[in-house]
Amino acid sequence: MTDAPSMNELLKDAPSNWGKWGPDDEVGALNYLTPGEVMRGIGSVRTGRVFTLQRMIGDPKGDPVWPGRTPAVRTQILDESNWYDGAGGPEYPGGLHYADDKLDAFLQGSTQYDALGHLWYDGKIWNGYDADTTVGGLDKASIMPIAERGVAGRGILLDIARWRGKEALDPAETFTHEDLVACAEAQGTPIEKHDILVVRTNYLKHFFDKGDAFYDDFCEPGLTYSLELAQWFQDMEIPNLATDTIANEVTYDPGSGVALPLHCALMRNLGVALTEICDLEELAADCAEDGQFTFFYVAAPLKVAKAAGTPVNPVAIK
Repeated sequence: MTDAPSMNELLKDAPSNWGKWGPDDEVGALNYLTPGEVMRGIGSVRTGRVFTLQRMIGDPKGDPVWPGRTPAVRTQILDESNWYDGAGGPEYPGGLHYADDKLDAFLQGSTQYDALGHLWYDGKIWNGYDADTTVGGLDKASIMPIAERGVAGRGILLDIARWRGKEALDPAETFTHEDLVACAEAQGTPIEKHDILVVRTNYLKHFFDKGDAFYDDFCEPGLTYSLELAQWFQDMEIPNLATDTIANEVTYDPGSGVALPLHCALMRNLGVALTEICDLEELAADCAEDGQFTFFYVAAPLKVAKAAGTPVNPVAIK
């Protein structure tokens, strides 16, 4: 939208955590996840049931990705056909054969964590580092500090779709932090300080139903920016927001028209880690069945030098 305000203007009064953990910090609000918070998360485990939250890479039905990115391509390099007559497969003492393959993929083209330096405005990334530190790869606030640290704590599923009585949210459908609070209360488990918020919309059902038409007038559902929302995230000291959508928030803010302001207000300004494209369907069905919406959440994105984000397979243990 040509009449949309600048990000600077929209977020001029938004809270900031820059400097809170020192001038060299690169993991932001994940600092809230102390060993005590890890133990609080472990305390949520009751049955030991394990749910993995990554969407399959190379799904025969397609891989949902941000517009402009292409799905991952897995290429078979070696298989038994390489040892057919005269095919020239490598020979090893003892006669072993093996399969080998490679992946050509956007690092943020599947279930993934954003690096805190992934997105910025006004020439500054998280913690005030100059945006020039991203040239040629992120020298500051890359995915590496998060990957080396790991993420572990109490997760809480906020099943917005089920709470609203829908199979899946609609394009551009919004909700607020007040909706998150109300959803948690309705589920019988209030949100607590330092909880990892795992938000289900089931919006990607539309991708599998519609195919390429999914990208027509693309605008995902999700949280929408307000000063009150940003302040709530700061006051609640939320370390991590995980969702089942591609970009974790409504694509275009309905009030201002600005694209992805929460990436700036939450990640760039507050240091909240963002996790995207999670598959929450099995976890959500189980939570609805037994009424337990909290769990031990643990995740570690791949360690890739200077990367703006990498794939992850988060685990929820109930």
